[in-house]
Formats: sequence, structure tokens, C-alpha cells
Amino acid sequence: MPELPDLTVYGEALERRAVGRRLEAIRLASPFLLRTVRPPPEALAGKTVTGIRRIGKRLVLALEEDLFAAIHLMIAGRLRWGARGARIPARLGLAAFDLEVGTLLLTEASAKKRASLHLVEGEAGLRDLDRGGIEPLDAPLPAFRQALTREVHTVKRALTDPRLFAGIGNAYSDEILHRARLSPARRTDQLGDDEIAALHAAVRRVLREWIDRLREQTGNGWPDKVTAFREEMAVHGRFGRPCPDCGAPVQRIRYADNECNYCARCQTGGRLLADRGLSRLLGKDWPRRLEDLE
Repeated sequence: MPELPDLTVYGEALERRAVGRRLEAIRLASPFLLRTVRPPPEALAGKTVTGIRRIGKRLVLALEEDLFAAIHLMIAGRLRWGARGARIPARLGLAAFDLEVGTLLLTEASAKKRASLHLVEGEAGLRDLDRGGIEPLDAPLPAFRQALTREVHTVKRALTDPRLFAGIGNAYSDEILHRARLSPARRTDQLGDDEIAALHAAVRRVLREWIDRLREQTGNGWPDKVTAFREEMAVHGRFGRPCPDCGAPVQRIRYADNECNYCARCQTGGRLLADRGLSRLLGKDWPRRLEDLE
């Protein structure tokens, strides 16, 4: 799922192309993409794009007359930039936003079509799409601590909860927790002040580093290689490969459609976290510590 760094670079690339330009039409290839009834897509046609925003994991096109188009890419949604009037891809294409200078294409590489488009009128309508999480790069330490400890969760779940923090998902939460040297299974009510401060610093450093890295990779072009799995990542998507800091093999916990990656040596004192499915299957044979794998 594109997260805060990816959406930031998407937004900047779109801002360079779209702001000040007229939206000529919205073409929908999937009837399930549009989740609102009013205003209709035709109401946005002919309006000038006045700005690009990010609300959580939504990218928002702001237009004249207080109209907004909010796109949520979910897991497999991606944005492409094509020539004016470009054809919507037959298998993956969901929609096209035709501008004076080119076309923004929305695709989704998944049989489960989860991406969404909300067309709303007025700031109040836009606020209804906001899950309420604080912006992690803007939040000072007291606000960060308050959000983190508002409910009792694992720290992994807290970071990825859009009601608590905006824009952080599975991939960057793994990277943040590795940088902070915290177990993803640690409970938020067990964290000390120093650990919360270290986590706050890690959030800011990791997200800013990745924004800078993606900006450099994109330049003035379009970010075509948006993915949750990048070679430069420390632990996310690197199961079994060596941790770049200590050399121990990266571990994983599988759940639902996701997995959590971590370094047992750096983050859990060598303890292996139980995988709900596999640990139950293996029972007493489930390895408890890193050295049990050797």
C-alpha cells in the first residue's frame, strides 16, 4: 500500500503537472470505484485544479468551487501519468482523469478491487474522510506520546492505526520499529519515556529519509516504481536475509494478508515472536530464540 513517503512524491509529481490546469473529464472504467453519489463526475469537468493534498492515505485533487476528488489506492492501486486522452488499461485500469496537459490513470493490480474514489463538495465533506490520525512529521513529542498511548495496542498496530497516525502502514512501520530497536509486539502501555522518545525520533527520521530518497529517484519524472518492497529497506520484505545492522536473519510474523518483519537480535533480545499459524502447528517444536534456528 502506498504510504506517506510514496503519496508525498505522488502528490508533488501531480502538483507539477495538474495545478492551474483544467480537469476536462473523469472517465470511470469500474462502477465500483466511485463511492459517492453527489456531486457527479460531470460536475468536476471544466474546473481548474487548485491544489493537491494528502489526507491520511488519500490523495486529494482540490478544484474550483470547493470541489474535491479523493483517491484511496489501498494495497494494489497505483497512479500513472499518460498522454492527454490516454486509454485506460484494459485489465488493471479503473479510471482516468483527463487534464489539459495529460491524463492521470488509476490502476489496481488485484482481483479484489479495493481502491476508491470519493467526490465531495466543501471542506466539511472532505473532513468526513479524515480518520483523525495526527500527521507524524508535524507532531511534537507530547502529541505523539498522547496518540501512541491513547489506546492499548501493540506498537506495530498503533503506528498503523489511521485513527492515531496518518499515513503509516505495514512497510514503513517495520522500518521505524527496527530503527527504534523496538519489538513490534511491545504493548504501548509498557513503553517508557525514553522508548517513546526514540520511537518519535525514528518515525521522523525514517519517513524523511524515504521522502528524500524517493524524491531523488523520481526527479522531475513520474514515480512509476511505487512498491512496498524496496531493496534499500532494512527489514520489510527481507525475511531470511541478513539484517544490515547485525547480520542476523530477518524474521517475520504472518497475519491475514500481511506480514511483519523484524530483527530478533536488534529488536527483541534474540526472542522469536510467535507466528499464530505456524507456531500453533509446530507446538513444542517452535523455536523460541534466534540461536534455536542455528
